[in-house]
Amino acid sequence: MTSDDTAPIARRLETVSEPTPEQADAVLELLAAAAREDGRQAVSEQGRLQLRGGPREGVSHLLLSVDGQLVGYAQLEDTDPVEAPAAELVVHPAHRGHGHGRALGSALLAASGKRLRVWAHGGHSAARHLAQVLGLTLFRELRQMRRPLTDFELPEPTLPEGVTVRTFVPGQDDAAWLAVNAEAFAHHPEQGSLTQRDLDDRKAQPWFDPDGFFLAERAGRLVGFHWTKAHAEERLGEVYVVGVRPGAQGGGLGKALTIIGLRHLAAAGLPTAMLYVDADNKAAVAVYERLGFTTYETDLMYRTET
Repeated sequence: MTSDDTAPIARRLETVSEPTPEQADAVLELLAAAAREDGRQAVSEQGRLQLRGGPREGVSHLLLSVDGQLVGYAQLEDTDPVEAPAAELVVHPAHRGHGHGRALGSALLAASGKRLRVWAHGGHSAARHLAQVLGLTLFRELRQMRRPLTDFELPEPTLPEGVTVRTFVPGQDDAAWLAVNAEAFAHHPEQGSLTQRDLDDRKAQPWFDPDGFFLAERAGRLVGFHWTKAHAEERLGEVYVVGVRPGAQGGGLGKALTIIGLRHLAAAGLPTAMLYVDADNKAAVAVYERLGFTTYETDLMYRTET
């Protein structure tokens, strides 16, 4: 989420369920320009994937134009049966300071029936100001943590008794992984609700590498996983997602899988590892801190009062 000041100006706001290829290209160009200016993406990986591949149930795209030029974009996702709809928004760096962020935010409030959650990736002061203007309050902090992978010794992974680890086989392991992911993240709808379509979207990305997707099994049954991701351009390795099936937790499997993935990223020559974790997940934060991770930056989510 990015913000700006207000000023009277003619705008055209279009809401679509499926951007045209030309609209998707324009949005991606806008996002790239904002990322160069802000130092990070304003829209999550999931949001960027949802720009293509056809309409998604509960997902809408807000395109803000001035004189035929796209100057702002927002995405609204209303798929959580309990929580308010979630949104991300961004204004092109060359068009900030003209009230476009406020216009998008107001449109999101109207579209969501004033039940809204909005991400501010990086927690920039301008985004905090926009949240205040829109009457939103802070309720979630997502930390990005990092640690070096060079000149830093990783401990040996210790797997629980009877557990073996292998790598993911596309097509063969899809259904089993989706089931375990749903169980492991039943409390976390953004991750736990991933579908075959979502998995296929990620498998089609240039960064996807099954050799960096580790599955833990006991007696032939999947009990945990660590999916790593390499950001080649940024020279970053990511602890993309670590999950352990309920009932297999508490035995050190999550830590062992994390170490296995970190060793893989280090062997690939990546100098730094990163991950995301909710600030209020004290147990996970403590595990990562013991593995040498420290907080790099924080994403903030704001919402309307409930």
